[in-house]
Amino acid sequence: MKTVRLTMAQALVRFLENQYIEVDGVQNRFVRGVFIIPGHGNVVGLGQALSQEAKHLEVWHGQNEQGMAQAAVAFAKQMKRKQICVATSSVGPGAANMVTACGTATANNIPLLVLPGDVYACRQPDPVLQQVEQTHNLSISTNDAFKAVCRYWDRIVRPEQLMSAMISAFRVLTDPANTGAVCIAMPQDVEGEAYDYPESFFKKRVWRLERRPATEAALNDAAEVIKKAKRPMLVCGGGVRYSEAHDEFRAFAEATGIPFGETQAGKSAIEWTHPLNLGGLGVTGCSAANDIAKKADVVIGVGTRYTDFTTSSKWLFKDTCKFVNINVSEFQALKMDAVPVVADAKDALPRLLAKLDGYKAPYTTEVTAAREKWAKELERLDHITFEDKKSWKPIINDANADSAKRFAKDLDAGLCQTTVLGAINAMMSEGDVAIGAAGSLPGDMQRMWRPTGIDCYNMEYGYSTMGYEIAGALGVKLAIGDKREVYAMCGDGSFNMLHGELVTAVMEHKKINICLFDNASFGCINNLQVGHGNVTLCTELRYRNKDGLFGDFLNIDYAKVAEGYGCKSYSIRTMEELVAAFEDAKKVKNRPVLFDIKVLPKTMTDGYGSWWRVGDTEVSERAENVAAYKDHLAHVKDARKY
Repeated sequence: MKTVRLTMAQALVRFLENQYIEVDGVQNRFVRGVFIIPGHGNVVGLGQALSQEAKHLEVWHGQNEQGMAQAAVAFAKQMKRKQICVATSSVGPGAANMVTACGTATANNIPLLVLPGDVYACRQPDPVLQQVEQTHNLSISTNDAFKAVCRYWDRIVRPEQLMSAMISAFRVLTDPANTGAVCIAMPQDVEGEAYDYPESFFKKRVWRLERRPATEAALNDAAEVIKKAKRPMLVCGGGVRYSEAHDEFRAFAEATGIPFGETQAGKSAIEWTHPLNLGGLGVTGCSAANDIAKKADVVIGVGTRYTDFTTSSKWLFKDTCKFVNINVSEFQALKMDAVPVVADAKDALPRLLAKLDGYKAPYTTEVTAAREKWAKELERLDHITFEDKKSWKPIINDANADSAKRFAKDLDAGLCQTTVLGAINAMMSEGDVAIGAAGSLPGDMQRMWRPTGIDCYNMEYGYSTMGYEIAGALGVKLAIGDKREVYAMCGDGSFNMLHGELVTAVMEHKKINICLFDNASFGCINNLQVGHGNVTLCTELRYRNKDGLFGDFLNIDYAKVAEGYGCKSYSIRTMEELVAAFEDAKKVKNRPVLFDIKVLPKTMTDGYGSWWRVGDTEVSERAENVAAYKDHLAHVKDARKY
């Protein structure tokens, strides 16, 4: 057996260089590049290895460990899990910063490989800088925290362990049913230790993405349920996009006449103008999808995890409603007590259609009426304006509704969030990608957003990670290239939490467009807080006065912040300024753009026949809390139990 003597880190990089994925007979490199923030724990061992061994791998200098790993998640999501990026950090706090991104990846079933530095395997210099000592177990380090948020976890304490570890790592990264974050912890001494690796370990290795076929028995069971349906409904989940079953899903819906609602991950798999597309479903859904869902007797979920936002905490569907689930994951296919079809959607949908014997859903005018009703509401949301009159009421007309007028006064602002979002959507070009993650914007976008093309919507809502938006925009840009634009819809709360990858975008000459909706608050959380009977507490950015944090709203100049980083920026308080800024920004090349848009609090979308279970207070001195708990009990009574 021929061998080559390499350090563990050198062998790792050489292995990454030679991993390929094959989908439907087409092969491509599986690893695009590596995000790195060098520090003790990865700068000497892995850093040297990247300098020596990286031939095809691109290397990017991240600014925050969570940020660069979130960029890698967004990249893999945009690439439909067919290509990944790697993120590596130093030991200790640098490693811990990536834990959140691993949660993002695993919750969304997106492949992410993280390589955190670790404490010394030999333990000779213990305790080393940034080491957390656990007196009951000296083998524990910060990197053990990754176990809760990763699909696969390993620690390389001897250089020869790398071989079996990486085979297992890529087994998970290329498994559509079980993919997510993978953590390979690297003790800093072992990174530099050498071993005579078999040359065969570095040969071109092709990971074939096999499309799992449905069994005949499962298809027969599913067809039997569907053929009896009087009011069936499809759910278009992220699995439709990842399996590239767009055409098969569309053909199934059209042949059967079954309308469909979209999850956040499934949105933009099918054009929003399709006559059977009811739009967003669930808590952040629209009236069209939710009205049809409430009366559905059979739901066919394709590639969906049935999160509480999709099912309205299992309250949206009747308890007599039956489910058929098509999913590559057996775990997901069994949810909602469904008839499971454990299979790839691209394989299963045509075969299931063939077994329906020409079945047609017996809808008459309901679907068209639901779509027309929502179209009128969309038109209204696109054109809401602020009137500085005592009679004006914001969309969210709750006990803190006066904050909108106070914000207008303090910041000399008057734009409404839904109107701005609709205008941005209209000004984008065909094929441009929208990205988002947290706050009130995902709700607005699932309801209102009209994608500019297929797979042009990158919403992270499995973990709803604040800070994903800007880092994710960079990841999307790396995925789609410079011929198309990416626009991140980001609240001021997310921006303040994590925006360091703007610097990376500047360094890499990448134009990403940040649409910063500044309402000086955690707007959706304030709505949740107040809407369930509580007083406002730490959900608005206000100066402290004698009564607490209830003074004037902070007027932060985010445009100047971005300009200081080297971005092109615009300060926007009127619709005319927004239109002019967008027109001018299209001329900008090779650097990020930030639109600092002041939008009134309480002007986001709301409601549309959904419910979300949250931890309402059973005992309180406030009557409003007691009323909220009573409403909570009424909804729980009507919700499905499992």
